[in-house]
Amino acid sequence: MQKMLIEGGHKLKGKVRISGAKNSAVALLPAAILADSEVVLEGLPNISDVGILGDLLEEIGGKVTWNGERTIHIHPERMISMPLPNGKVKKLRASYYFMGAMLGKFKQAVIGLPGGCHLGPRPIDQHIKGFEALGAKVTNEQGAIYLHAEELTGARIYLDVVSVGATINIMLAAVKAKGTTIIENAAKEPEIIDVATLLTNMGANIKGVGTDIIRIEGVPSLHGCRHTIIPDRIEAGTYAIAAAAAGDEVIIDNVIPQHLESLLAKLREMDIIVEESDEQLYIAPRKMIKSVDIKTLVYPGFPTDLQQPFTTLLTKASGTGVVTDTIYSARMKHIDELRRMNAVIKSEGGSAIVSGPVQLEAARVKASDLRAGAALVIAGLMAKGITELTGLEHIDRGYEQMTEKLLQLGANVWREDLTNEEKKQLQNS
Repeated sequence: MQKMLIEGGHKLKGKVRISGAKNSAVALLPAAILADSEVVLEGLPNISDVGILGDLLEEIGGKVTWNGERTIHIHPERMISMPLPNGKVKKLRASYYFMGAMLGKFKQAVIGLPGGCHLGPRPIDQHIKGFEALGAKVTNEQGAIYLHAEELTGARIYLDVVSVGATINIMLAAVKAKGTTIIENAAKEPEIIDVATLLTNMGANIKGVGTDIIRIEGVPSLHGCRHTIIPDRIEAGTYAIAAAAAGDEVIIDNVIPQHLESLLAKLREMDIIVEESDEQLYIAPRKMIKSVDIKTLVYPGFPTDLQQPFTTLLTKASGTGVVTDTIYSARMKHIDELRRMNAVIKSEGGSAIVSGPVQLEAARVKASDLRAGAALVIAGLMAKGITELTGLEHIDRGYEQMTEKLLQLGANVWREDLTNEEKKQLQNS
């Protein structure tokens, strides 16, 4: 167990390279189950979630080898429909993609209910609705989901809510089903397009990805392929916000600017300098920035995953900004920690009202989830003094080498092991 120490007041300057997309990687790895021969995934982020998924693929009989830290070779030929009710499957929410992939490949699966960040209710009812429409019987027994089908048959499935997870999971289950599957009110995120690109390269027949209607013609088999993951738009957005909050001139490399249009529009609205090229962003803050309101929405709206880091940025802005998260209303656990650091934030009717500008002060704070951790790192960069941040296991789930990347940009940040006394305090908190 470690803590991160962040000495504020050091301006970020230089270039940072963005890793492969976490939210793609956690679906691409289970998708490899569907192939009959080797799948090679390139550009994966070196994060704990990816490592756990690689281990799970080995648990069900896959042969997994790494070429460096970011390229994985997956041999699915000897995989079996082994039940995964407990253990590592409980450590991350994206383990639910094993349901769709194993159902599509083996017509059966037993998967423990997923873990991950605690962001309030995040039901998987739309996933189950899709599986049942395809012909599967789904039951919940002792904290695990049991799926079984004699045969999967294409169906028309309307999602009651726009869900990235359900869209991908139904796609995984449907690519080898007999006949045609149509997913209506589908999510449009770039990560869904990335997964569909992999499946298409494997021989799947998928049309309409990136729109709200996806059409899948089932095929009898899928073969292996080589696929390079897209850059992580949430990591890119996090560093863009950090540059706006505590930077001088920062270049963000290996990014697709079109994936971040909603964030970049808000940064420009705050009078922050934003310049785009094909694969780079240039971010330079002005001395005075003005506050804005944000409301998270499904893509291409403002991402819920950037709401918490953006809330930190608003403490620097002049005026009052209202932050409303329509995706995960419980995603507000960073607010109390920011208040410890002198932020002026009120909670009202599911929204956060941020008044500024204020000078943040260093404090001992704890990350409750992945993006709250990013928000508090940015707060530490802005604060006066040395901030101590615990809960780094959340950050390590989704940000590759964050400490090293910040050091490259000129931040003064380091990690230390927790003392026994600090460990006890954390366990009792």
